[in-house]
Amino acid sequence: MKEYWELFYSFAKIGAFTFGGGYAMLPLIQREVVEKKQWATEEEIMDYYAVGQCTPGIIAVNTATFIGYYKKGIIGGIFATLGVIFPSIVIILLIASLLQNFSDLAIVQHALGGIRVAVCVLVLNAVIKLFKSGVKDFTGTLIFCLALLLAFLQLIPTIVIIITAACLGIGIQLYKAKKEVKSS
Repeated sequence: MKEYWELFYSFAKIGAFTFGGGYAMLPLIQREVVEKKQWATEEEIMDYYAVGQCTPGIIAVNTATFIGYYKKGIIGGIFATLGVIFPSIVIILLIASLLQNFSDLAIVQHALGGIRVAVCVLVLNAVIKLFKSGVKDFTGTLIFCLALLLAFLQLIPTIVIIITAACLGIGIQLYKAKKEVKSS
């Protein structure tokens, strides 16, 4: 039972100290899961992020679920998921009950503006870390730039970008493997 509460507590800390949603949580998840607890390697956490992005829901919640399931099965997944969402539920209930009375105050508006800026920095930090650990060669850089451009322009749905990037990665690796076989 101790391991379940450890999963809950670890993800509750992440959920309590991260503002800005799923992507802002990624650096904290990486630090807690890979560096502190050593529940996963850098490569495994990248895989969790990738699958978490492809599945419906918030990437941080999906990632917490996958890690909990990997460590302690279905019950572990439930504890990790509840851990990451519990602080948000409490905070949202508190803010909702208070914000309505104070939302017109300039200091509240400025505080929220500052939080938005900090969240942008956290997301950028996550992108840089993911880039450094996930992009290994020219092909990866090309796929990254294409995906980034398409995501920035918002011309096609995110899932189409992800599937296209996966197909490009597979196709290019198959082409390289075929080319190596012919040359040897």
